[in-house]
Amino acid sequence: MVDITTDVLIIGTGPAGSSSAALLSSYGIENMVINRYRWLANTPRAHITNQRTMEVLRDLGRDVEDEAYLFATEQELMGENVFCESLAGEEIGRMNSWGTHPLSKAEHLMSSPTFMNDLPQTFMEPLLFKTACSRGTQARMSTEYKSHVQDADGVTTTCLDRLTGEEITIRSKYLIGADGGNSLVAENERLPIAGKMGVGGSMNILFKADLSKYVAHRPSVLYWVMQPGADVGGIGMGLVRMIRPWNEWLIVWGYDINEPAPDVDEAMATEVARQLVGDPELEIELLSANTWTVNDAYAERMSNGRVFIMGDAAHRHPPSNGLGSNTSIQDAFNLCWKLASVLKGQAGETLLDTYTAERAPVAKQIVTRANQSIGEFGPIFEALGMTGGTDIEKIKANMDARCGTGPEAEAQRAALNAAIAFKKYEFDAHGVEMNQRYRSDAIVTDRQMEPDFALDADLHYQPTTWPGARVPHSWLFDADGAKHSTLDLTGHGKFTVLTGLGGEDWVEASKAVSDELGIEIAARVIGPRQKYVDLTGDWSRSREVEDTGCLVVRPDHHVCWRAEAMVDDPRTSLRDVLNAILAR
Repeated sequence: MVDITTDVLIIGTGPAGSSSAALLSSYGIENMVINRYRWLANTPRAHITNQRTMEVLRDLGRDVEDEAYLFATEQELMGENVFCESLAGEEIGRMNSWGTHPLSKAEHLMSSPTFMNDLPQTFMEPLLFKTACSRGTQARMSTEYKSHVQDADGVTTTCLDRLTGEEITIRSKYLIGADGGNSLVAENERLPIAGKMGVGGSMNILFKADLSKYVAHRPSVLYWVMQPGADVGGIGMGLVRMIRPWNEWLIVWGYDINEPAPDVDEAMATEVARQLVGDPELEIELLSANTWTVNDAYAERMSNGRVFIMGDAAHRHPPSNGLGSNTSIQDAFNLCWKLASVLKGQAGETLLDTYTAERAPVAKQIVTRANQSIGEFGPIFEALGMTGGTDIEKIKANMDARCGTGPEAEAQRAALNAAIAFKKYEFDAHGVEMNQRYRSDAIVTDRQMEPDFALDADLHYQPTTWPGARVPHSWLFDADGAKHSTLDLTGHGKFTVLTGLGGEDWVEASKAVSDELGIEIAARVIGPRQKYVDLTGDWSRSREVEDTGCLVVRPDHHVCWRAEAMVDDPRTSLRDVLNAILAR
């Protein structure tokens, strides 16, 4: 006997699960989200929040976006990655990161109406969860997923009520497994996972201490401590991460994955903090400590029938590049409009197959990038002479050698500068964050060639309206002079047609096809004396079609078709394209 019924059951209330619930409720879809624990994230695990994720929050509502900024550390304070022997000791070098370099900052401003920030998961998760519940999501805490069985009509999920000890059964039309890196949903569904789990070990030490005198003059999110001879973790590097400026911190230190995980008590945590900060008298307030493993694995398929996985369940990787929660929320943005379309009878079920086609390549890309970033610390160690042994005095001498006046010292300094600058592939990889282009049956290219850019695709955002790419951001202006991003004109759970003067027939076609197919299509004419005016000409330069042409943009801001100019029968063309995209 079924105890509860819903349209979509979501396992997990993390960034992936809570954003899925918030989006589905915003689209008018009944859903339930469960969490085995009594409350939400109790550690600030994920924190880097990139522009694409902020665009998803903006799509949920300006109130959601504004609240994220309210609790976030702003981009300017994310600052410059600092490499030092300890916070109190000698600084070795630093690099502009997270869009704070003047050139990168300009690119960020031109790429999106939103701003990168540092929003710990302890703030992001409640914001998404609250948004979901306030819009209709049924949430059930202390409810543990055990198993599921899917059939032709839906999914039956067995859960444990951890308060009563009784099993309950939930019947849903679809199931989303957002249950983390040890996903039981993925395991039960036998979804193939490539790569390897547990390739390294790390410990987190969360504490409070006022470190303003060491850091306020050089604001950063991450302080990398290159400390030879540390008696915790051996020869290597520790990370002191800012949680809240400048009195809440997280230390990350490695341990040998082949040995038992250490028991990090208050005495050990205090000693590690004193070593990395460089203050032997430092007193800390220990908030928590835990160990975790570095993973290098991704799902080759992110769905099977009526069951989907997302977030850490699908891409399991270290926190390098700050991609974890961002990719998780973007998974949800891709899937949820498709689920809504199918559940409302507006699309065929094969539309859901495009979720794996579009997001599995992203999962592989970001897992590869994050693990590659770890290896890219190697040149810094080499330049400092920290590799090749445990002779502490020799390592110190190697590090000191860079202060010399001879050609060898000059070459060492040059190598160190180059190695630190190369870390932009981890700490300022704007292209990795913004360049996703989808290829699937939910995209119609009409055999138009994908543009080729000279700029590095990992470092630089490459705006294009080629179908599959996110619609470029440009500022448009209304009659009152207010600014509106082109992204503000799209999304919000519906398809959008963008055209210019002379393209009015696309507007009429949109109305007719909307009535015919029973879907909502917003149509916008951009031009002089229209509701939205391209006063700067930025949109005209970036749209890559003529005034009479059009772009069709999906609810997730991705262009799914474009016509370079007016066609003979716009209504038929638009209807055929949407029928194809929606698998009708």
